[in-house]
Amino acid sequence: MATAETIAPREQLKAGLRTIKQFSLGIPCEISPDENRIALVPSAVAVLVQNGHRVVVQRSAGNLAHFSDTEFADAGAEIVETADEVFKADIVIKVAPLSDHELELTHPRQILVSAIQAVTQSKEYFRKLIQKKINALAFELIKDNSNAYPVLRATSEIAGTTSVLIAAEYLSNPELGRGSMLGGFPGINPTEVIIIGAGTVGEYAARTALGMGALVKVFDDNIYKLRALQTNLGQRVFTSIIQPEVLYKCLRTADVAIGAIHTREGRTPLIVSEAIISQMKKGSVIIDVSIDQGGCFETSKPTSHSKPVFQTYGITHYCVPNIASRVPHTASYALSNVFAPILLQLGYSGSLESYVRQEPGVRQGVYILNGILTSKFIGNLYDIPYQDIELLMAAFH
Repeated sequence: MATAETIAPREQLKAGLRTIKQFSLGIPCEISPDENRIALVPSAVAVLVQNGHRVVVQRSAGNLAHFSDTEFADAGAEIVETADEVFKADIVIKVAPLSDHELELTHPRQILVSAIQAVTQSKEYFRKLIQKKINALAFELIKDNSNAYPVLRATSEIAGTTSVLIAAEYLSNPELGRGSMLGGFPGINPTEVIIIGAGTVGEYAARTALGMGALVKVFDDNIYKLRALQTNLGQRVFTSIIQPEVLYKCLRTADVAIGAIHTREGRTPLIVSEAIISQMKKGSVIIDVSIDQGGCFETSKPTSHSKPVFQTYGITHYCVPNIASRVPHTASYALSNVFAPILLQLGYSGSLESYVRQEPGVRQGVYILNGILTSKFIGNLYDIPYQDIELLMAAFH
């Protein structure tokens, strides 16, 4: 279990004695379908309260992630009944983007921390945030001191590991799979796991599959990623540039295929055609982790945690966009360990403007500052005027 010490370094906790500005923080229930996580866990709330901040949690907000109202109350949070009460706070932090109703509850100068999912929103969504002069941060765009995306890294590690565990579950199912154990067993050919994509998801899927004794083959169109994966795994595994003939030959004998391609913008490319999928072994399993960006298997279509799989050509497809929400307790800790230090440092800085001026990584996550759109991508996507945040920072200075 995470403790105050793991959420914030000792120096940060001492620094809490000199907090410049105390704020109120609201955590509403997640109303988006299949979103089971919560942005802050009770131990993180305790640290914020100890540093003088007021935390308001909507009743039952942590239930799906197995955090009770009693745990939050014991941590010092105030438990309230409605989202209206939560949205009176200076800062609102949640996992999914705002719903239409939640948008109406926001107030000027409020700080919103949530996912953005820009391509799934509408022009009106961003216009309303701008009109209300909201300060909005997209947590998936925030960078750390190593120039990496800590939230994406954490969720990708979870998704990679979980994807193999899901594959094992369905592969062993006598109706949806082959009634086979994923891994290796003396005297029996090991399970063949094909992973398309050598990023973080692919690496952690490979780690888990190898740990279970499977035969792993990784494909990517970037030779540097493949080399890095070999180094990170600390062992030799089959790797290949995505050459159609080689990939398709491997897929015909595969027991599990995992799509782990990620693109910074737009849709992931379709790597595997329907014709090839039709030639895969009956009872094999496809886990398309890339489905949140369109998917890399032609037969993929989004599913939900309530109805996670379907079969095409006798192949079981698992295409839930939000795999990390399948393990919400673990995933909530991963999110919380990123957000809590950011919120503490925001209090030390005294204002959002001061904080993002000092922290270029967090500045990357800001897409609306005092009602001004600062995201070039959103501006071009929805034809909304935007300003460069670096110029805005100079103006505030």
